[in-house]
Amino acid sequence: MAIRIGGFLLLFSAFFAFSVAISFSPADEYLVDCGSVVDSTVDNRRFIGDDSPSNVILFSSEGSIITLQSENPAPNLLPQIYKTARVFTRQAKYEFNVADKGTLMVRLHFHRFNSSRIDFSDAQFHVTVNGYVVLSNFSGHDDDDDDDSPASSGPRVREFLIWVDVGKVVIRFVPSKDSNFAFVNAIEVISAPKDLIADVATSVSNDGTEQFSGLVRQALEVVYRVNVGGKKVTPFNDTLWRTWVPDETFLKVADASQKVYFSGRIKYRLGGATREVGPDNVYNTARVVKSNSGSVSRVNMTWELPVSSGYKYLIRLHFCDIASMSIGMLYFNIYINGNLAYQDLDISDATNYVLASPYYIDFVVDDESSASSSSSSSSSGLISVSVGPSSKSVEHAVDAILNGIEIMKMNNTMGSLDGFVSTEMILNRCPNRRNLSLFMSMVAFMCILLSVYIVIQRRKAKDGFGWLRLSDNAPEDNNSKTADRVGSEFAVKL
Repeated sequence: MAIRIGGFLLLFSAFFAFSVAISFSPADEYLVDCGSVVDSTVDNRRFIGDDSPSNVILFSSEGSIITLQSENPAPNLLPQIYKTARVFTRQAKYEFNVADKGTLMVRLHFHRFNSSRIDFSDAQFHVTVNGYVVLSNFSGHDDDDDDDSPASSGPRVREFLIWVDVGKVVIRFVPSKDSNFAFVNAIEVISAPKDLIADVATSVSNDGTEQFSGLVRQALEVVYRVNVGGKKVTPFNDTLWRTWVPDETFLKVADASQKVYFSGRIKYRLGGATREVGPDNVYNTARVVKSNSGSVSRVNMTWELPVSSGYKYLIRLHFCDIASMSIGMLYFNIYINGNLAYQDLDISDATNYVLASPYYIDFVVDDESSASSSSSSSSSGLISVSVGPSSKSVEHAVDAILNGIEIMKMNNTMGSLDGFVSTEMILNRCPNRRNLSLFMSMVAFMCILLSVYIVIQRRKAKDGFGWLRLSDNAPEDNNSKTADRVGSEFAVKL
């Protein structure tokens, strides 16, 4: 019995040590439940209430600060962080100190719940992070929502990757107009792993491919995380607390592909993709194209994902050969927007000839190649991703595979991820700052007028005012009353 218990404890200790070893511990991690006086737990993570008396104040505002609590919320349907909010009627900011420079993950949570104190339809505001415009004229819900009512608008999470080398992250909320307000339900600021964003990628255009450098210092917004061939991955099952959605919505041609699942161990290699780059639940599912009747298939798998035009996009494709029977059998081509991005990819060579070992490739496309000529709106485009057989594909083998897709928007020349507007432009036309400037100008003008008036009055007093001197030839008057009267008439102050 003692041996069994000892063996169990040894097994448990080994499992615990392994779990700790694979877990990610960020250098900086701030989880804030905005407008709450108590802490909240979401996916085994503790969000600290920023309205708690014992908590350090992280925010400051130039005007009114309102804390809201959802009225009659549906029990157990939403996490606690979406049942409170902090509302700003003037410009406000949160500041977070960071220990080390690098890429920071910033997630902003929004939920327009029912409240009798404010009307969430009046919410419209800008958000900046360390000088980058991440949201412009944002209302707290998606722009394509037909129903604007709070009851129909579920939680929204907007995620950004920001390079920080100044020792702090500053998040500003600026109402668009005097009649508008800003709000936020929860904030996450987390140090990203050093290998999450590489500095070099492959730029793809109609003219071919070339190297793109300087990626790590770009501001990025996560637009899509797609688990190809698999189910939704929740933050609870991701070491970086990300969400990955199924690919059916984006898959253009489903007949040519097959879903595959893998129950074995994903073999992460030193120097290769880590669990922070992609979790097990992404790499152990995939879609593949297989040879048909002994011949190599000539069909590509294609996914189409709508995006906003006017930006460059980082496209990360995840691969893990969980379908081949042996190494050296899988070769395929990659196409981005119909352009050949990678020819004859040998996944075995890329993973040092290890099956079930993850690998990823980063591509960059610009707005010209991402814009769709068939799009009905000039403000939206389309990114297409295709994988298919190459000239090196072999019979009776897998002809192409894809496990995951990530698409991230890159900041434009104005330092913005949401429109052709800069932080300086937003702050200069901020309604609260404009009113303050007008008030200060009026005060300065009144002070100038008052100064001019005082100077004029002093000059008048110096040049034309004073006591008149009695004439030496004034007649004497023995009558004391008359003398007093005359003296009083001549000795006057004009």
